[in-house]
Amino acid sequence: MITPFAPSCKAPARRMGLCRGLGHSPGARLAAPPFDSGHACRIIESSGRMATTKMKERRRIDLRPRKERVILLGLITPDEVYDRDDPLGELEQLAATAGGDVVGKVTQRAAHFNASTYIGSGKAKEVRSLAAQTDADTVICDHDLSPSQVRTLEQLLDVKVVDRSELILDIFAIHARTRQAKLQVELAQLEYMMPRLVGMWSHFERPEGAIGTRGPGEQQLETDRRLVRRRRDKLKHQLEVIQKRKEQQVASRQSYTISLVGYTNAGKSTLLNALTGADVTVADQLFATLDTKSVRWEVRKNQYAVLSDTVGFIRRLPHHLIASFHATLEEATQADLLLHVADAGHPHVEEQIESVHGVLDELDCADRPRLMLLNKADTVDDPARMTLLQNLYPQSVVISAATGDGLDELSDRVAEHMSSRFTEVQVTAPVSQGKLISFLHGNASVTDQAVNDGMIEIKAVIDRRLIGPLKRLAGPARVRG
Repeated sequence: MITPFAPSCKAPARRMGLCRGLGHSPGARLAAPPFDSGHACRIIESSGRMATTKMKERRRIDLRPRKERVILLGLITPDEVYDRDDPLGELEQLAATAGGDVVGKVTQRAAHFNASTYIGSGKAKEVRSLAAQTDADTVICDHDLSPSQVRTLEQLLDVKVVDRSELILDIFAIHARTRQAKLQVELAQLEYMMPRLVGMWSHFERPEGAIGTRGPGEQQLETDRRLVRRRRDKLKHQLEVIQKRKEQQVASRQSYTISLVGYTNAGKSTLLNALTGADVTVADQLFATLDTKSVRWEVRKNQYAVLSDTVGFIRRLPHHLIASFHATLEEATQADLLLHVADAGHPHVEEQIESVHGVLDELDCADRPRLMLLNKADTVDDPARMTLLQNLYPQSVVISAATGDGLDELSDRVAEHMSSRFTEVQVTAPVSQGKLISFLHGNASVTDQAVNDGMIEIKAVIDRRLIGPLKRLAGPARVRG
């Protein structure tokens, strides 16, 4: 993350911004392997003579930073949706993706959150004891905490405390590759940081006045807030420019556009590769994809669509993160069809589907046509489970992007959705009009073709948006339909 200012105290390193992955935190410790045994080495002297000497035993120091040791902490309320077998399973995946080494898990059942400490005082003592026993560096909470809760917990536990939003932002910072993604992540981090500035610095005293600067002065906190706001406004302006350009690109497309949406790690990138032959990075981890990837997909012979992969969603996705990534999600907001990819093998797939619906509603995509895809069908061992999901989502398509099962049915269903956008045309033109003939074969589904007396007659099914370009290219040729 690009830091817009440098603090002037020692403590803020723990709370200022986010480091690039838990495993690369500023306070990471160095691990030292056992002593290296002494050994003989031959030294070739300039005269050609060889001598044998014995090196002194010495310790070799491994300079690689140690993985940050983390304890997961979750509070389970009566209305909380969680996995009874592993209530912190998703948080553990997030921690692992961020580079953390989970050394302990603690959960507490309560009617509501403690306003000052998130958990009860007795449970806080238990977590402090566990942190001392496991030599933990960080405690990660499964909910968003207020700045005061974080400060109080850090005092009670004597270790760094990270909430769910901060962890997700950290993962996004690790995976950001393009300039747009990096700007979006930095903006989201600044939005997260703004209300937490009070607890990040201990230098609240007013600056000492030099000659010509004495007076009421300005508190350091006010200075830092002003610098953060200035940087935030600059990032917003840069992203607005990117978003306008993105909107123009999407709006200018004449092809049918389809967007893959779904919970993170549901198999969207694998499906994109299976349908288009693209070489998009696939990883069994959360938020492996941050940047939109758009590829041409031949749904049927000579019937094409633009298929886009988008960033995955997750339950309790930070609102400022959705706002920051609006430019990336523009593909979903402007798509002609949304393919909602769900992991049918996940024990809580229904809750994941509802989380995705919630995010799509926030993006004003409620009116967009959707097709539910029950992916990873090869991982579902119980046929009754799959039958239940099909009953819950009767218009869904059961597929496996990894094995290819169900992809033909998926193409047929997508073609049905596309049919309203297509019309049949009949073109009669001289055989010398190669550009016109090539355009039809490349952008339409040719159903019949005949040549007679130097004239060619082609019947084809074409996207209605391409009728204008077709007529301009045809010139004096006859186009009917």
